Amino acid sequence: GGMAGGAARVLLAALLGALPVAAQPELRFRPPAEAPVRLFTEPELARYDGQQEGQPIYLAVKGVVFDVTSGKEFYGKGAPYNALVGKDSTRGVAKMSLDPADLTHDITGLTEEELKSLDDIFNNVYKAKYPIVGYTSRRILNEDGSPNLDFKPEDQPHFNIRDEF
Repeated sequence: GGMAGGAARVLLAALLGALPVAAQPELRFRPPAEAPVRLFTEPELARYDGQQEGQPIYLAVKGVVFDVTSGKEFYGKGAPYNALVGKDSTRGVAKMSLDPADLTHDITGLTEEELKSLDDIFNNVYKAKYPIVGYTSRRILNEDGSPNLDFKPEDQPHFNIRDEF
């Protein structure tokens, strides 16, 4: 009879995931590795520049946004490195410079030594001490705004919040 055929078709569709009902549980139990990453545009990042008391302080290096609030005495309002926060300051970190012209993501023309220094500070200071809260849109998106398929979130193998206390 036509009835049984219809039921089998529906079952088959469900097995193949054609029915939304079958697809939902998969989304719910996605492994944490697939957790959405927070994307920061430049104006969003600029809000976390340490000027508001009680607001988190964020700084981006190599497109990775770190929460440096626990280093308030370095990064907060009036602190020595406050110029670095609320933006991607990759170049400034590489050159150990607070010159406004260097407070940019742009690493064009840096020396081998500056690039090596950048990686050392990125890994041994920022990734080791401060939690990653997201990525700059430049790191996650292509120039045309489409998702960058090569994007890989950073892991924090050495991260140990205990050092802060």
